[in-house]
Amino acid sequence: MTQPKKRIEMTITALSPLAIGREKPGGSISEVEQYIPGSVLRGAIAKQILQTYGMELENLADSDNDFQQLFLDDNSAIFQNAYPAIAKDKQGYKLVHNTPIKVLPATAVSSKANPGFTSTGHGVFDTLIDSFCAGQFHYPYDPSSLKALEDKVDARVEAYSCLYSKHGNQYFSHSVNTRLLTRVGINRRRATAAEDILYSLEVLNEAQKIDTKSNKWINCVYRCFIILPHESLAKKLKQFISINSKSFRLGGSVSRGLGKVEISVKENKINHNIKDRIKLFNQSLKQRWLHWSNAFLKPKNNQFDNRTYFTIDLQSDAILIDNWQRTTVISAAMLKQFVDNVEDESLELHTAYSSYDYCSGWNSAWGLMKDVELVTNKGSVYLFSTTVPKLWYEKLFDLELRGIGERVTEGFGQIEICNEFHLVFREEAV
Repeated sequence: MTQPKKRIEMTITALSPLAIGREKPGGSISEVEQYIPGSVLRGAIAKQILQTYGMELENLADSDNDFQQLFLDDNSAIFQNAYPAIAKDKQGYKLVHNTPIKVLPATAVSSKANPGFTSTGHGVFDTLIDSFCAGQFHYPYDPSSLKALEDKVDARVEAYSCLYSKHGNQYFSHSVNTRLLTRVGINRRRATAAEDILYSLEVLNEAQKIDTKSNKWINCVYRCFIILPHESLAKKLKQFISINSKSFRLGGSVSRGLGKVEISVKENKINHNIKDRIKLFNQSLKQRWLHWSNAFLKPKNNQFDNRTYFTIDLQSDAILIDNWQRTTVISAAMLKQFVDNVEDESLELHTAYSSYDYCSGWNSAWGLMKDVELVTNKGSVYLFSTTVPKLWYEKLFDLELRGIGERVTEGFGQIEICNEFHLVFREEAV
């Protein structure tokens, strides 16, 4: 398998409202996504290339060209989701640069009374490691039953999910505001409002007010990565996007003035630090295990002496298939299949935190609706262990770049190995 060798970063600045449809409910309001899916970016760039060079889609399948390598080959480009780069704290909203925007794990919880990071609420912490250790002692772990820490955190907690970034030792949540645009259908023959055609579009705002006190606004910005098979193709795509930076339109209702954006691109270095992340995760896990062992006055278990643990954290929705059936759990057999059927009998899945949803979409190239897919929600967490970690370092690095499951070229199935937030415990809520 040819491994991806180049990654470029795309920064998308909204110049008009974005109608990124999430689903088509039975009512008269079209709901909107809170980010820009990779499938939308992929379709917009493909459409612009076809329009610019006057290509016909049906004539491209049998020809060897850059378009085929970019969109049609088995090793085609991977367009990841573009998440908002607008961070929120007590002072208001601000734009962040050069900082990864990630999905908070499903194991994260926060105060029920005042949820959120310490910059806006009582703090957030992770429960994966504590829950795993408690389970080994057959103890039902419930963070809500633990004593509040010096009255700084409400004892009652519940699951907390968001996009986030880390600046130094401080965490910030990321989001964009939405609004409803009400539209009326027009009778083309009479040029008047048509009867019974009144609808509303929910859209992502093109600008965000910095705070409630001032009258300063900033454009909403989104960031994402594109993984390409080789450097020459990355260079050509980067050049094309730079030349046509203001020509792209994203989402629906573009004929009504929506979806206008400006896109900039730059090279992005791929960090090969998975081994360090796994090592740090296991150090924290062992220390926490000693803490639980001392609390229960039981002998130390040596199960960590020959096993190495790691997590798979979904950074986007995933379409998972096991034996031709939809599933929301990544089994050990599936994981080995994702990495070319590696032989490791010691690989074991210990726990899984996942939920599901349904998604569909519109294929502009064929003018048809996409199939309704069962998706595993982003933020899902899977804890594995193995006795031969050296066998997995390179495999997991490649998997983190490629993604897992179906339709990874459209942004589905993006993962991170050992998200650092798993090391945030209750007494260190952030």
